[in-house]
Parts: sequence; C-alpha cells; structure tokens
Amino acid sequence: MRILFIGDIVGKPARTYLRESLAGIRQAVNVDFVIANGENSAGGSSVTVDTAKEIFSSGVDVMTTGDHIFKKKESKEVLENYDCVRPLNYGEYPPGEGVLVREIRGTKVAVINLLGRVFMPPMDCPFRAVRDIIEDVKSKARIIIVDMHAEATSEKVAMGYFLAGKVSAVLGTHTHIPTADERILDDYTAYITDVGMTGSFDSVLGRDKHQIIEKFVTNMPVRFNLAQGDVRIQGVIIDVEETTGAARQIKRVEYRKNNV
Repeated sequence: MRILFIGDIVGKPARTYLRESLAGIRQAVNVDFVIANGENSAGGSSVTVDTAKEIFSSGVDVMTTGDHIFKKKESKEVLENYDCVRPLNYGEYPPGEGVLVREIRGTKVAVINLLGRVFMPPMDCPFRAVRDIIEDVKSKARIIIVDMHAEATSEKVAMGYFLAGKVSAVLGTHTHIPTADERILDDYTAYITDVGMTGSFDSVLGRDKHQIIEKFVTNMPVRFNLAQGDVRIQGVIIDVEETTGAARQIKRVEYRKNNV
C-alpha cells in the first residue's frame, strides 16, 4: 500500500492549492491513502467544518491535528463527525478520539495522533498514552501510522525508536520545516523528524515574513497574517507491505504549481 502523508496545511492558500492539485498527485504517484495534518488549516489555527469539508473533498482520507486543535469551537463538531483525530494524550475528557481505523481495499489502516510535551503546553505523557493502546490497535489494524506532533527533535526521535517494530510509521509534524533524516527503523518502521508543511514558502512558517521580522526586531505585539506566495505541498510517500505492516520505503516529496 502506498500512503501519502501531507505536512501541516496552513490556511486558505494551502487549502486552495490542495484542492487544485491533490487529485492529480494521487493519480501521478498511484497513492492508495492520504493523511494530512490540518491543525493550521482554518486561518492558520485549528479547523472548522467548512475547512474540513474542503480538505476532505480535495482527496484527503484522514486528518490529524495538534496543539491548536481546540482554538476554534467548531473543532468539536469536526472531531465528532469527520475522519479527524486529535492527539491521544489530551486525555479522556476532550471530544474526539486519538486513534482512527479505516479500511482500504480490504486492509485496515490505523492512524494515531500524539502531542509532544517539550516546549509545548502541559499534556499527558505521549509515550505512556501510546504504550497503553498499541496492542489493542495492532489487533484491529496491521498498518499503523503515527503523527508525532512535537517541537523538540529529540522527543520525536525518541518516539520513533520507542515504536520501532511496532508501527508502520512515525512521522513528525508541527515545525513546518522538513528534515532530511527519513529512514526505516528496525527494518519495519518508517521515520522522519518532520515532514514539512503545505502553504506559502514566501513566508516564515506560512505567515507574512515582514510581520514576523517586525516581531523579532521590535519585540512588540504584531498581527501575523497568512502569506500568499509560492504555495507548495510537502510530505512523504511510504510504501507498506499489507501482509506484515512493515514499511519498505519512505521518500520526501514536494509539489509546486506546474510540476504536478
């Protein structure tokens, strides 16, 4: 099975390009299943019903999220009615689930969302949270994809090794900057510290570069608007054996207008 995992979708420019190009990408690279992190999709923070509809209608099968998911009230409706997961280690009280299982051509695929704790808001331990459910998830799905949404590279790498041999992939999100450390751990688990983002690259992490620079220079409050230029899709393509759940290849990809 070939799985495309798309990095953090940042606002309307990213959603528009995704709607225009994802069908062509799926066909060009023969993708079976698409997962995308959508926690920055609504104006750069969280998700709404309308933005979720746009993302899913573009061809995304499952959406993961992160630390910004509950910044909009509508996120509750999205989590309860769409194929969208929130970080498992938010605990038992927030709406939504941290694990989602879907069937593709007779093969079950599980998507798990985790949130790091280093340089992030207080949260339950992601290592304990996934340890406590992993055997149950493995009984339901052979292919398991984990979105590790975290700031610290060390925490992401540690999670990769923690789950090596147990899941098909551990894929880092959140920093919007792709890393060059894609590999297969224990001849089973695809890993990368960060898959990158989907949004404007004439920007600082998808936001207007001049406003970000002003903030750094003056240390005064500045409104961060979404940037519009040079929109790209970044992510990874993973080839997974359906019989064993083992990843055999992980490849970084980037799509820009006119190269799909």
